[in-house]
Amino acid sequence: MTSAAAQTADAVVIGAGPNGLVAANALVDAGWDVVLLEANDESGGAVRSAQVTVDGYLSDMFSAFYPLAAASPVIKGLGLEAYGLAWAHAPAVLSHALPDGRSATMWTDVDRTAASVEAFAPGDGDAWRDMAAHWDRVRDPLLDALFTPFPPIAAGTRLLRVLGASGAIDLARLGVLPVRRLGEERFRGDGGRLLLTGNAMHSDVPPDGAGSGIFGWLLAMLGQDVGFPVPRGGAQRLADALVRRFEAAGGLLRTSAPVEGVVVSGGRAAGVRLADGTVVRARHAVLADVAAPVLYRDLVGLQHLPERLGRDLDRFHWDDPTVKVNWALNRPVPWRSVDARSAGTVHLGVDLDGFVDFAADLSVRRVPREPFVLFGQMTTADPTRSPAGTESAWAYTHVPQGPEWTPERVDEQVARVEAAVETVAPGFAATVVGRHVQSPGDLERADANLVGGAVNGGTASVHQQLFLRPTPGTGRPETPLEGLFLASASAHPGGGVHGACGWNAARSALSANGRLGQARRSLVRTAWGRLLR
Repeated sequence: MTSAAAQTADAVVIGAGPNGLVAANALVDAGWDVVLLEANDESGGAVRSAQVTVDGYLSDMFSAFYPLAAASPVIKGLGLEAYGLAWAHAPAVLSHALPDGRSATMWTDVDRTAASVEAFAPGDGDAWRDMAAHWDRVRDPLLDALFTPFPPIAAGTRLLRVLGASGAIDLARLGVLPVRRLGEERFRGDGGRLLLTGNAMHSDVPPDGAGSGIFGWLLAMLGQDVGFPVPRGGAQRLADALVRRFEAAGGLLRTSAPVEGVVVSGGRAAGVRLADGTVVRARHAVLADVAAPVLYRDLVGLQHLPERLGRDLDRFHWDDPTVKVNWALNRPVPWRSVDARSAGTVHLGVDLDGFVDFAADLSVRRVPREPFVLFGQMTTADPTRSPAGTESAWAYTHVPQGPEWTPERVDEQVARVEAAVETVAPGFAATVVGRHVQSPGDLERADANLVGGAVNGGTASVHQQLFLRPTPGTGRPETPLEGLFLASASAHPGGGVHGACGWNAARSALSANGRLGQARRSLVRTAWGRLLR
């Protein structure tokens, strides 16, 4: 067991966000001595909650709904329910609210979702059922393949058995299909198209961009399958459960311990240096739940890495910044749509063409005047979040890179968000009794991994996925520096609270130090050497 005074451990994990916490749990389960270092005074990274609006109203400060966590074999395998995690669900999963009072609404009952979609065009309900049935067939091998280090040989083989040759080709096409085209191919009316496109816009891939289709399809099908659950009592409960599990197994978590640099000795990562000068040495591995450019440039130093990697980092593409608003409401939101009143997540502000206009604004670095808004009704999902008869709510919208997000500019965008809500929920403004705004800069100050207010660890576009994430390379957690493993959302499979980036890094570290470790390290060094020439 690691003692509080320990200066040497088998592994050092930098960052107690969800990926760092999963990595630390995987390593301590394997019997390693693990020190987990977190710069903030509390763990969780972008999985935290606080009372920031009015006393008695709990807000999730970053992420809030967790379909990926609920479906992730990594998270499920940790048995966090034994450490205090309980999931809560809103009556409806998600609703796209339109100004005329109509809405396309997803329920975990596929027939209710189909009925909502059918109301927009005859036959679309059956089209939704067909999509859900296809998901049921491919779900398990597909999720295994998505959450496995690239290339997913074993999981990919299982998926191919389920799909067959023609099905595999169709899935490959879906992987590059724009969600706008996917919606047109599958549905005659707007209902199914709105649900797919709104879910795709949880990423930063535009609706007419390659790869947006699979994001929309994946999140929509996860919502249909497991819902959009929330941790009962706040997002922090998910992080707390991971911490309790880690510490119960003998791991050491140190908060308020910012890492200033990775110690490089003999051509390998030998530990870390804290801001106070303390050095914590690692016998086997350093795992970093840190954005890739920050890890390589600031913590390691490009002088220890191949020159080509530095050039590739110059092309690293961040996802778009975010502005987030948290509200305390003295009563439920007065939606025009009856179904939206039951949904944990509500999409609003744009129609199908408006999605494209919004994405175009971001692409040309123009502040959208008609923002696409993701709105969360947290008390609807979890009654513990605020007093009975009230609502703890939040909304976020993406904004373009480039402009300086001054307080005045942030206030203007918040006003646009609130005006968009008022359009589909007249009287919303009168329900607000408290408000707290998080600008892109606020998000980064609260979690250094949210660089510039980007919440995905780098764009989800196809040019920075698989073996191209975070830069052209192996697509694996190993880095060009021996003993150093990338465990953040900058690594494959990318953003979202699923734990796979941390899990993959931990498994790679364990393999590198196992019986076949020397051969594995040699292969990885050879691969990196050829790629970075």
